Amino acid sequence: MLKNATLAALAALTFTSGAYAAGGDGKTVDYDFSYEGPFGTYDENQLQRGLQVYTQVCSACHGLKFVPMRTLADEGGPHLPEEQMKAYVDQFLISDEAANMHLYDPEEDELRALAPTDNFPANNAAGAPDLSLMAKARAGFHGPYGTGINQLMNGIGGAEYIASLLTGYTGEEKEEAGTILYENTAFPGGWISMGPPLYGDDVEFADGTEATIEQQSKDVAAFLRWTAEPHQNSRKQTGFIAVFFLIVLTALLYLTNKRLWKKVKD
Repeated sequence: MLKNATLAALAALTFTSGAYAAGGDGKTVDYDFSYEGPFGTYDENQLQRGLQVYTQVCSACHGLKFVPMRTLADEGGPHLPEEQMKAYVDQFLISDEAANMHLYDPEEDELRALAPTDNFPANNAAGAPDLSLMAKARAGFHGPYGTGINQLMNGIGGAEYIASLLTGYTGEEKEEAGTILYENTAFPGGWISMGPPLYGDDVEFADGTEATIEQQSKDVAAFLRWTAEPHQNSRKQTGFIAVFFLIVLTALLYLTNKRLWKKVKD
């Protein structure tokens, strides 16, 4: 188990799926995600696949210390069955002190299984960044020239940036100051110290989806978009209800105004 140019070329800023858009110094692919647009919602199956990729690959170096375990069973998210969520949580061992501080220290003497009320453990083992809010902390689309028009057309693009980063390795390497760097077309500057985490078929999806590098990248990127914005579906529903009532109220005010001034106008 477990997404820059001139004003005169504004039309060129509307990218289709698979097209490239400049993101900083790197290239960000504008992938189509199900949650995009006013009527978009998270794809439950994709979030479950993304959770699997995170658990089996990304969690070795990255934590999700701001994400409560219990939310894995929430509607609008991976929506795991309650028992499956609890079984997943039981895989993690942590000390009470570490749980309270959102830290993970495997050398603690007294360890216990995580409870659904706990957050995902942090992981500082490799000095890697926490991924809880990464999809909102990174922008895949910029400009042109600081205007933000590209973001208006395509969104911030945090998930697109993550997916592009995971698929952007060229296979080239170099060493600088004793550190191995890997060429990556999406990373600003073109070289990143994180080695390629995905090689294809890294996981076996329960729903039979082929685990290509691109598929795994999109799934885990969508999952990280959910961890950063878990209530997006409910916010959109609330927004539609609010707009509906505003339309009704506007119509009532118009009819009331028309009736009150009818005799004067006649």
